[in-house]
Amino acid sequence: MKAKSVFWLWLMLFSSAAWSLDASLSQYKLGSGDVIKITVFGQQDLSLTTKLPNHGVINYPFLGDLRVTGLTGAELEAKLYAGLKGDYLVEPSISVTVIEYRPFFIDGEVKRPGGYPYQPGLSVNKAAALAGGYTERASKTKIFIRRENESGQPEQLNADSNDIVLPGDIVTVQQSFF
Repeated sequence: MKAKSVFWLWLMLFSSAAWSLDASLSQYKLGSGDVIKITVFGQQDLSLTTKLPNHGVINYPFLGDLRVTGLTGAELEAKLYAGLKGDYLVEPSISVTVIEYRPFFIDGEVKRPGGYPYQPGLSVNKAAALAGGYTERASKTKIFIRRENESGQPEQLNADSNDIVLPGDIVTVQQSFF
């Protein structure tokens, strides 16, 4: 009986963590460097895959220039729906998918600092592993993540090795003196 309850506890913890990550990515704001796929079902000429440029504007058929950075996928879907409904389509069915997230960057006391492709579920430890691991002088307590907040302003967060890294983050691992 005890093994069964431990199984259910692990299952609940795992599904809770997966839901939390999924929820944070559903609120993910598009940014320059992301590759997105816009699909308008039944309308091949309105479907496209594009890498978002630095200025954050794409040219979309019939609608012209659209600012897409700073929007979630759902917000972009709603914007496209509103623009296409009526004049062009009766009831458009639109899907926006992030095909490739913008890279994250890691510097400081790692063996190969630089930019790396983002992968959902990435922690500071996993990011360091992608960068060849920590150096001998790396501090596991002096880690900082620089990211944009909700208003688009950069902020610096104190982090530990298990914190989640998001696309576009800059992770800095400081030196330890002991």
